[in-house]
Amino acid sequence: MADGLAEETIERDVTRSYRRITSAPLLILVCLSMEDMDRYSDDRRQQHENTMAIQSTAMAGQNLLLAAQALDIGACWMCAPLFCPEAVKGCLQLPATWQLQGLIAVGYPAETWEKTRRPIAELIKYRP
Repeated sequence: MADGLAEETIERDVTRSYRRITSAPLLILVCLSMEDMDRYSDDRRQQHENTMAIQSTAMAGQNLLLAAQALDIGACWMCAPLFCPEAVKGCLQLPATWQLQGLIAVGYPAETWEKTRRPIAELIKYRP
């Protein structure tokens, strides 16, 4: 609504997200905690530590997605928890120190698809 979208657009998006979340046989909530991370007295290094934690958490989520794909299991990264962290934490009784990063919906896909990969030459840019 804050973006000025039409009600039917909002309803369509909410319905799609709700269906994805409630129909998945397995949901994995990906969170991070800074409790065991290093603490620095200066903001610059502390910000780098926070960035490293976020990157590490995202890589762990990516590894879960890759493992699912290797097993021919469907998986989809969703950012929905970022928009309502307090509701999710309250519902699941999560520690206040946990920072929600994403939600992975896991299950067998309703439709099959052909796995294709682009040639590596299309993805890498070489600089002399």
